[in-house]
Order: sequence, then C-alpha cells, then structure tokens
Amino acid sequence: MSIEKTLSVKKREGLGKGSNRRLRVEGLVPGVFYAADGKNIAVQSETLPLEKIYAEMSTTGVFNLEIEGEGTFPAMFWQVQKHPYKRQFSHIDFFGVDLEKEIKVKVPVEFVGTSKGVKLGGRLETYREVLLLKAKPMDMPQKITVDISDMGINTTIMVSDIVLPANVSAVYDRSFAMVSVLSKDKSLEEGEPK
Repeated sequence: MSIEKTLSVKKREGLGKGSNRRLRVEGLVPGVFYAADGKNIAVQSETLPLEKIYAEMSTTGVFNLEIEGEGTFPAMFWQVQKHPYKRQFSHIDFFGVDLEKEIKVKVPVEFVGTSKGVKLGGRLETYREVLLLKAKPMDMPQKITVDISDMGINTTIMVSDIVLPANVSAVYDRSFAMVSVLSKDKSLEEGEPK
C-alpha cells in the first residue's frame, strides 16, 4: 500500500506568538513536525491545501509531508488547534511515523442503524465516541462503524464485542461499554407490556 496524498510545507524562521500571528494574517498556519528520529522542525503551511488534506485524512490517515529543503516524510496529524469561532486552523502539529512500527491512535466510532430496543421505547446511551487503536500506520482505519440495529432493551456493546479490521487491535485495560440501550421505565425493564 502506498501513500497517495502529499502536503507541501515550508520551514518557518520566526518562532513565538508575534511571528505566528503574522503568519496567520498572511493566510499561513504555523506548525511543528515531530520526526520519528526525535528531530523537531518548525513549519508553515498554506491554509487551503492543509484544510483539504485534513478533511480527507483526519487524525488517522498517513500522508507525505514534503518539507522544503528537508525532504519528504510519512506523517500524520497529531494536534490540531482551531480558532475558537472562525473555524480556521491556528496551529498544527504533525508527527513522523515509521510505516513498519505500530502506533496508537484515537479513532472515531460511528454508530449506525436504529436499535430494536429504541423502537420499543428504550433510550440509547453512548459512552465513548473514540477508541484507542493500535496498528501499523497504513493499517489504521479512519473510523470504526458499529451497527446497533440488533440491540434490544438492556443490552450493551463492549469494546471486546467490536469487530476490528485485520492487524488492528483495541488498547484497553478492561473491556468497557461503548453503547447501551436502556429502558425508560420499570415496566420495560421487567419485560412487562406497557
């Protein structure tokens, strides 16, 4: 499997709040690339290409980060800071990955379908919307989809119940609840007709 997307960035000279503010005024986003070998490189990116690749990759996809004068590195988004109300990137951190080494990433979970229990009057309780997964970077899924259609009243899907893609495992000390369908009142809980 090869890396298909590339983001080109430049090294940035100025550091600190004033320098970063000037970059943002120019429509550039300051950031840092944390290389797999421990080296840190201050970078700047144009907003539009950054927004486009982030929309496609989110925090789980691997892309080539091409740093002018430094080379091209397989990378992922690490920390993304956005302006509080303008919805623009204000700072971005990338981290370099070794494609042969497993990493841990928080992956969003999407619950699909309408459960039988909810149709019968139960209520859906979602406990976790992300799951910490371990896999090689190119095996990491963008999201985990969980079908809740068969869930009846007073049923729970645990982490251990989720079917993950090949070469991907969940990281947890104990199996915790992801989602439950609970009864709204006592009569439903006891299985009596309303």
